[in-house]
Amino acid sequence: MSLDGKVAIVTGSGRGLGLAYAQELARRGASVVVNDVDAQAAADAVAAIQALGGQAVAVVAPVGPTETAEQLVAAAVESFGRLDILVTNAGVLRDTVLWKMTDDDFDTVINVHLRGTFTTVRAAVRHMRAAGEGGRIICIGSPTGQRGTFGQTNYAAAKAGIVGMVRTWALELKRAGITANTVVPVAATAMTATVPYFAAAVQADANGEPMPAFFRHELGFGTADDVAGLIAFLGSDAAAAVTGQVIGVGGDRIQIWTHPEAALTAYQEGGWSYDALVEAWPAQFAGALQSVGERFPELPEEFKAEAS
Repeated sequence: MSLDGKVAIVTGSGRGLGLAYAQELARRGASVVVNDVDAQAAADAVAAIQALGGQAVAVVAPVGPTETAEQLVAAAVESFGRLDILVTNAGVLRDTVLWKMTDDDFDTVINVHLRGTFTTVRAAVRHMRAAGEGGRIICIGSPTGQRGTFGQTNYAAAKAGIVGMVRTWALELKRAGITANTVVPVAATAMTATVPYFAAAVQADANGEPMPAFFRHELGFGTADDVAGLIAFLGSDAAAAVTGQVIGVGGDRIQIWTHPEAALTAYQEGGWSYDALVEAWPAQFAGALQSVGERFPELPEEFKAEAS
């Protein structure tokens, strides 16, 4: 199935993962509204899509405000006559540990990632529901939102919040034929370029060389293009029955994340008092405690020098 005749908005698509998503949607036949705060990056992205034979226009504006969301939807409808797919990818980072994080550090990340996802999806859904032809909402999450990462209180909160919103939207939008899913990409980006563990993979990607199999297979870590196929699939008619899901993708790997479920359930007649918990915890509960953060296997020897 192609995306011929479909129209997509991709926020934060001037470069990196967002650009890869926009280009893949265009390759599959969709017309694309590119969005970025960098006017030159947005113009270059439009030119790259047009060079492939695709159709694209740019909206240069920061994601977060309702005005930007409405401008994006208006651009899709005015330029291409409809809106079928929304990919909310725009984001910023302000990494620091909790005790050093400022209000501005927190608010900036929440505003772009979480509020920006909300306002853009709301504007898109209002149009999709009125049009009555269904639609596809694809929101970009992160492993940080699933498991936490040191120094990313703001980013973790935003990405976990996106997952919660998407699950809710899948319920609310079902009758309108609009699906909502979260994609968790694991790829060489400006963010992962700063992590020493990924140095060999990021350098290979920068050099235009194949990534080592350890990263692609064991870690599910690849290029932006490795993620783009899932975006196009979820935007297509082939994914009409896929909604409310969190799907991780990177390198050679794809994963469907579980929704949170109780790891242990126990009952105590009369309720769980302090004394009952002190007595029962070591034997009954301690073994069910969940790990936090991502755990990576030890790097093979040939990649350790580049990570040091």
